[in-house]
Amino acid sequence: MKVIQPKALKSEKFKQIVSSIREMGVIEEPVVSHSKSGGKYVLLDGHLRIEALRQIGIEEVLCLISTDDEAFTYNKHINRLSTIQEHRMVQKAVKQVSEERLAKVLNLDVGSIVRKRNLIEGICPEAVDLLKDKMVAASVFTHLRHMKPLRQIEAAQLMNQGRIYSISYAKAILIATPKEQLVNPNKPTRIKRGDGIEVSQIENDMAGLHKEQRLIEESYAGDVFNLTLAKNFLTSMMDNPRVIRHLEQHYPEILTQFRKITDMKSLGGKENAA
Repeated sequence: MKVIQPKALKSEKFKQIVSSIREMGVIEEPVVSHSKSGGKYVLLDGHLRIEALRQIGIEEVLCLISTDDEAFTYNKHINRLSTIQEHRMVQKAVKQVSEERLAKVLNLDVGSIVRKRNLIEGICPEAVDLLKDKMVAASVFTHLRHMKPLRQIEAAQLMNQGRIYSISYAKAILIATPKEQLVNPNKPTRIKRGDGIEVSQIENDMAGLHKEQRLIEESYAGDVFNLTLAKNFLTSMMDNPRVIRHLEQHYPEILTQFRKITDMKSLGGKENAA
């Protein structure tokens, strides 16, 4: 299990986790997967919850077991609950206890609980999925709510590409959003163009990102075709015993890599990600 930084254990968030587990138990189960070495499990999600259980003195907890290779969907080094994870925990908790009691347990006002519970109302599922494990400022979702679903997805992608999840960046994206991509284009908002943000620069950056994405999409099919040809050539070459013997004697490292390539089942799917 990853060692959690002392700073995280002293945070208000960790204190809230300890308090909620002590009062109501574990609301959202940690996620584990089978270890490749066999016999043990690897903790994928829930490091702080496990540490809180340890401090309370609870030795066993029900976990969700991932049946897939979740290396690409879970952050194994996570030390904090993401904003959306916290929202989901609050949603589950208010089904068991009142908002008032939950607020008292977490040392928050009831209004904060309501805001956490309603965090992703008006946000399309695809955008939620893009931001589910990111440390997004809660007010970011307020700005996303003004956008139509496709623009919400674009905004989430831009935040992921830049790894910027601040309120000011979400505000900048909203300012640069064309009216036809807003939910209520004629409704006045508190955000005005020119409040310290270079809108034209943001629009240019977004246009550049979209252009790069189109270029990647256009070249993808050609790249896969060329890779397929190369793989087929290697496969036929590896059927020659003389070639194998020569590589084994003089270039064993290259032979190992060739075998990995010829063993690949797909050149574009998850099976090859490592």
